[in-house]
Amino acid sequence: MAETDSEGAAFLAARAGSSRPPGPEVTGRGPTDLRRVGANPDFWYPVALSRRLRAGRVVPTAFAGERIALYRGTSGTVHALEDRCAHRQVPLSMGVVEGDTLRCCYHAWAYRGDGRISQIPYLSKGDGRPPRGVRSYPVREQYGLVFVFPGDPQRAAGTALPDLPAYGSPRHRTMTYSRTVRCHYSFMHENLLDMNHQFLHRGVVGRLHPELLQYRSGARWVEAKYLFSHAGGKRNHGAGLLAAEGIRGGDSRDVMTIRTEYPYQTLDLVPEHADRPAFSLWATYVPEDYEQRTCHAYGLLMIEKPSVPGVMSLAWPFVRRFTERVFAEDRRAVEAEQRAWEEQGEDRNREVFPLILDVREVLRANGVPLRPAGSAPVLDGSTGGGDENPCSDQVVGPHSSDAPAGD
Repeated sequence: MAETDSEGAAFLAARAGSSRPPGPEVTGRGPTDLRRVGANPDFWYPVALSRRLRAGRVVPTAFAGERIALYRGTSGTVHALEDRCAHRQVPLSMGVVEGDTLRCCYHAWAYRGDGRISQIPYLSKGDGRPPRGVRSYPVREQYGLVFVFPGDPQRAAGTALPDLPAYGSPRHRTMTYSRTVRCHYSFMHENLLDMNHQFLHRGVVGRLHPELLQYRSGARWVEAKYLFSHAGGKRNHGAGLLAAEGIRGGDSRDVMTIRTEYPYQTLDLVPEHADRPAFSLWATYVPEDYEQRTCHAYGLLMIEKPSVPGVMSLAWPFVRRFTERVFAEDRRAVEAEQRAWEEQGEDRNREVFPLILDVREVLRANGVPLRPAGSAPVLDGSTGGGDENPCSDQVVGPHSSDAPAGD
């Protein structure tokens, strides 16, 4: 996509004469239906909150229909394995952590963190050669989240995690969100980037007037800058507390910059006369099912602390309630969009906003075709690496030199 840089009303006039076809984006009559495009797995995606994964605990999670068992060994290291035992396909998330291995609850097969089998308690040396193991996923912990790399493991080391300098800064306090939303992830990108939906939140923020100052786009990103003015109406107290110096009534105005940089989104709000954001949001939407009609939204809201000590602690419950209410209203809207898509069997949206048409192109171009249910590749533990015959005599019997706790 060619990079664009448009400002205010001028860009709308310029786009009015563009060759972009208006109307629905329907398979067979135009570009591929975006709601049938899958999330690209070659990125780091959060799949759990770190605090949920205590030592010795297993947590089931998923990415696009691939079930994943996360567990933290007694050493504190987190591992991510395909959530099935190579023996009878029973979920490993039902199993037991022993040291840094995960033992299946059914026949007690034990797996190392690389997915290779470390012990089959009842196997004799004369028995048949056991399977190689199960797939393991690259995993990292950052920002209080557990990230996995569900794509090509060879690309994991060269793919950076998101850079969030405000997280952990002494000047900021972070509010973490983790919610399931029953919609395709693209609806979430559109919702946050298109601030023309403030009427939806009129009962929380009053009458807000968003003016698109400019937007730019590239092959993997779209960035929009809005000017927000308060035009009256009752405002939730948490809105003013969140923005500190802005959106708290009167004639105050704020500049909000929102960016989709595939597959993540960021939002920064800078109050009028301020030189840095009052808060910054990082968010991503992780598809859970094969058809990707449900996603899990993870968000980190990094709020600058006021200069008066203790004020943030007092304001925290109000800010939390305000943001939860806004999110709930957004969720109702995007889930209604998803239901309409399912009822109609196609995307009949009549989108006219050039910004959203561009972000759809970014999501479409960087996504991947949806994989049919049940067609997840069976890698049989090959991503675990190591020797060519990892399941040798070391896995047999209870007297094996390789203890159940593994290495």
